[in-house]
Amino acid sequence: MEAPIVPLVDYGEPASYLTLNEGCSVISSDGKEIGKVHHVLADEDEDVFDGIVIDTELGPGGLLFVDASQVAQCRERAVLLSVPAAEVENLPKPAPNPGVMESHGVEDSESSLQAKLHKAWDRISGNT
Repeated sequence: MEAPIVPLVDYGEPASYLTLNEGCSVISSDGKEIGKVHHVLADEDEDVFDGIVIDTELGPGGLLFVDASQVAQCRERAVLLSVPAAEVENLPKPAPNPGVMESHGVEDSESSLQAKLHKAWDRISGNT
């Protein structure tokens, strides 16, 4: 089990994903601000946190998906990741949900990550 991240900067008290706001700072595990929260992915009715879509501020196409397992802490003024800054560019981009033409069972099922990415794309594109 990884040791909890102790921020050197005061990002406030630990907080719930329910209190995260768009524009909140996103901090890598090595303490670098790597972007801002663009969208929180959660099913509040079921109290399930799926992850966040972040804007890395790299211009068009700078949106990336961070799975809930990669979020170390939600704080009052920042989200702290378990991902170092050097690996942020390897995070997946949110993708549109393609239509399924044919389904043959389990082998055609999307993975948990694919389902989260499709959900993220639907939310940020207004297709929810």
